[in-house]
Amino acid sequence: MIIAAVASLVGCGGKGGEKAATTTKKEAEKVKVMTLASERIAKTLELSSTLEGYETMNISPSVTGHIEHIYVQVGSRVGKGTLLVRMDQTQLNTTRINLASTKTELDRVTALKATGSVSQQVYDQTKAAYDQLAESERFLEENTFVKAQFGGVISAKNYEDGEMYAGQPILTLTQISRLKAIINIPETYFPLVKQGMKVDIESDIYPGQSFQGTIEIVYPTIDPQSHTFQAKLNIPNSGEKIRPGMYVRTRLGVGEVDAIVVPYQSVLKLTGSNDRYVFVADGTTARRVAVTLGQRFDDRIEIIPVENGALKAGDRLVVTGQARLVDGDNLEIVE
Repeated sequence: MIIAAVASLVGCGGKGGEKAATTTKKEAEKVKVMTLASERIAKTLELSSTLEGYETMNISPSVTGHIEHIYVQVGSRVGKGTLLVRMDQTQLNTTRINLASTKTELDRVTALKATGSVSQQVYDQTKAAYDQLAESERFLEENTFVKAQFGGVISAKNYEDGEMYAGQPILTLTQISRLKAIINIPETYFPLVKQGMKVDIESDIYPGQSFQGTIEIVYPTIDPQSHTFQAKLNIPNSGEKIRPGMYVRTRLGVGEVDAIVVPYQSVLKLTGSNDRYVFVADGTTARRVAVTLGQRFDDRIEIIPVENGALKAGDRLVVTGQARLVDGDNLEIVE
C-alpha cells in the first residue's frame, strides 16, 4: 500500500511539471515587417575632425649650446626667412677663421700649380679641405642664426635667452593661413572619394558659416580594425577665422549611391552605449543585426550593417513590435 501511494504521488508530480513547463513557454511576438529594398540616394558624408596647421615646425638647431637671443614670443607673426633664434657663435667664428686661412692656402697652391711647382695631389687635398670647411660654415651659420622656413605664428616657446639648449625644441612655428584635417571615411565609399573633391567645413563657433576645403590626398590603404580609410584636406584660411585645434564637421558629397533606407523608429539603441541595431525576420525567428547610421531623410535613416552581407534587399525588417524582441524570439507576423 505504501509503494502504491508513493507511485501515485510521483505520477501526479510529473503531470504538474509538464503543465508548468507548457505554461511558461514564451508565446510568439506579434510584429509588423517591411521588405528591404535598395534605393538611389544623393549621398553626403558627415564626418568630424580636428584642424591642424598645414605646416608645423619645431625650431630645433642641430648644434647644442647656449641660446644667445630669441627674437620672438608666443603669438609673434613671422614671414619666411625671419630670424628667430641666435645660438652661441663660438663654433661658427672658429670655423670662419679656419676657412679664411685655408682660402689663403688654396690661393697659394693654385698659383703654384699653374707653374708646375706643386703636384695635383697637393692641390686636391687643399681644395678638399677648403670645401669641407665651407660646408661646415654653411651648416653652422644655418644652425646658429635660425630662420623661419615658412610664414606663420609662434605657438610655443620653451627657453629664455642664456639658457642651455639640449633636446626640447626652442620654439614651435605653426602655419595658420592654411590648415589641414584628416578625415576617416568608411571603406564602402573608397571608390567614390577622389583627389580634388570639395568639402564643406562647419564649426559651432561660427553657426551658419561654411568654410571650403579640398581633398589633397586619399590614403591608399584601409584600416583593418575600423574598416575606414583616411583623406587629407587642404583648407585655405586667409581670414584666419578657424584655427588649429578646433573641432569641426565636414560634409562631403559623393554622388548617388545604392543604400538601404528604413523608418527611423525601427532602429534601436543599446542601453548604455551608442551601438545601434535592428531586427529582421528569418522565417518566424527574430535575428538581431548591428548597424551604423548614415544619412537621415526626415523620418527615414540610412543604415549600414556592421558586418558585410548581414543585411540585403529582400530581407524583412521588423518595424512594429521590435522593442519587445530579443535575438532568437519566435515571431507572429501580422499585416
